[in-house]
Amino acid sequence: MRLVYFADIRLPLERANGIQTMQTCHALAVRGHDVTLIARPDTHTPARDPFAYYDLPRHPSFRIEVAPLAGPQLARRIGYLSFALGRGLGRGRADVLFTRDLGVASMLAGVPAALRPPVVYESHGYAPQVAAELPELVATARPASARKVARLDAREAVVWRAAAGYVTITRALADLLTERFGPRDNLAAVPDGVRLPAGREYVPPPAGGPPRVVYAGHLYAWKGVDVLLDALARLRSVHGLIVGGHEQEPDLARVRGRIASLGLCERVDAIGQVPPGQVAAQLARGHVLALPNGPSATSARFTSPLKLFEYMAAGRPIVASDLPALREVLGDGENAILVPAGDPAALAAAIQRLIDDEALAAALGRRAFEMAADYTWARRAERLEPVLARAQA
Repeated sequence: MRLVYFADIRLPLERANGIQTMQTCHALAVRGHDVTLIARPDTHTPARDPFAYYDLPRHPSFRIEVAPLAGPQLARRIGYLSFALGRGLGRGRADVLFTRDLGVASMLAGVPAALRPPVVYESHGYAPQVAAELPELVATARPASARKVARLDAREAVVWRAAAGYVTITRALADLLTERFGPRDNLAAVPDGVRLPAGREYVPPPAGGPPRVVYAGHLYAWKGVDVLLDALARLRSVHGLIVGGHEQEPDLARVRGRIASLGLCERVDAIGQVPPGQVAAQLARGHVLALPNGPSATSARFTSPLKLFEYMAAGRPIVASDLPALREVLGDGENAILVPAGDPAALAAAIQRLIDDEALAAALGRRAFEMAADYTWARRAERLEPVLARAQA
């Protein structure tokens, strides 16, 4: 199948959507599809190689096409949409058009089906709700106007009706959209994935030294890092490692300030962002891995965090917020301990329980390690294929 994937992001991109986009496209190519990823140019000078940045081998069936964009943000967005429209028209270039960009999907879906290939949209959230919540989730976000929220809802409705295939990142999101817009066919919930090394073997946590809790990912408030720090303040013999955060954004400074104000500088490190290929080594330093997402709708129903699957692959016991989206992968007492979201006392108690009960910690870590094999990028591509094939048909 010939796929054209539209991603209005620069490549490489340090955030999770850059990793997810590249890994998904690469996995589809490895499974025999011809994939063209259309993205923005890198802003670094000289431009970086996305394959090298994400440590992915080049594949003859996967190519990256850079849209020629320049000027301020609005001009680049309009330029990308124009380029995508030109690239998407006509049925000779692709069998299916694939995107996780709602604007691109709604634009393409508005073109008569006879003039373009079928469109498959991958939703990572109900856009009006995400926009309304965003100022509470991300420090630099601006409140969305009622007009914008209405415009996003209209786009969601258009894509829900017109897309030949529809993928959601969680079952909870699929249920919400079905409640909102009614049932539709060719709908599938497909979680994210993880890259696993060949011949991997379970390695127990490091021996000696104080127990360490590791968090890896963005430091936005809704991710729950502040709750984790409050929990660590209650655990005087436990160390912490926070991996992630951009030096140019306020969240890393906020977290470091919080560490200082809680008197945790001697036992909690916030090391900032590391290249994707180095995350696994940082996770391996931990005895417990924390996924303390807050109770927002975005967190509860829309998220399939990459770090969840990276945590599972690391073979360490996981303490996570008890939220519907996370319960689609994690089971309390099966491969993790689940605690009420936003409760530092409960989070601290669960961490201490795993530190005290080595047998339980080992059992949960091993089970998560084994289950990670069902959440590789290859498995994700395999789960996507029926949706893509039905859309093509």
